[in-house]
Amino acid sequence: MKLLLAEDDVKLGELTTYMLKKKTGCSVDWVQTGNDAFDYAAASSYDVVILDWMMPEGDGRDTCARLRQAGYRGAILMLTAKDGLRDRVEGLDAGADDYLVKPFEMDELLARLRALMRRSFAPLQDDIVRMGELELQRTNQMVRQGGQEIQLSPREFQILDLLLQNKGRTLTREVILDKVWGLDADVNLKSIDAIIKLIRKKLESSGARELIQSVRGVGYKIEA
Repeated sequence: MKLLLAEDDVKLGELTTYMLKKKTGCSVDWVQTGNDAFDYAAASSYDVVILDWMMPEGDGRDTCARLRQAGYRGAILMLTAKDGLRDRVEGLDAGADDYLVKPFEMDELLARLRALMRRSFAPLQDDIVRMGELELQRTNQMVRQGGQEIQLSPREFQILDLLLQNKGRTLTREVILDKVWGLDADVNLKSIDAIIKLIRKKLESSGARELIQSVRGVGYKIEA
């Protein structure tokens, strides 16, 4: 299971992330702004997104609405100090599946997450992804181009898979780093450029031309 926590209070964010990992065993990503929450949720398959209502760069309600409009189908849990009926209705109308008022007990948060996970919102990823003559098989981590197998390292495969999952969307180097290695990993962002270069070389040797595009000063994308 994968969780995304969007909470701008550093102390609460650190504590909640720690407790979620300890109590659930889930993979947990933590961001502090609405824009980052949207980018992360759009770039990966989270089972539950936990959104604080009051955040910079897009509050929880607006971020929730943007995610639903963009097609995010996982569960969304809203955290807020706003406990009025109108506030709860606004949050649910924006697309939230549940609502938890601050301050909250960790046991209640965990119980609500378990209930949301049982409802299985997020669709399973397809085992095979195709784009033109390129075929990526997740089960055996195999890539073919025009019927010819391409040998990729595990990291190369993960990066290509991530880019294919987000066709048409530019992924920053920081997002790629977080999704493939984790933000705490001792990996230089220039290493991502080097690996992208190797992937391109392998794809081009099999006839796939200019599949991965560079977005100057930002990151990379694959056009849909």
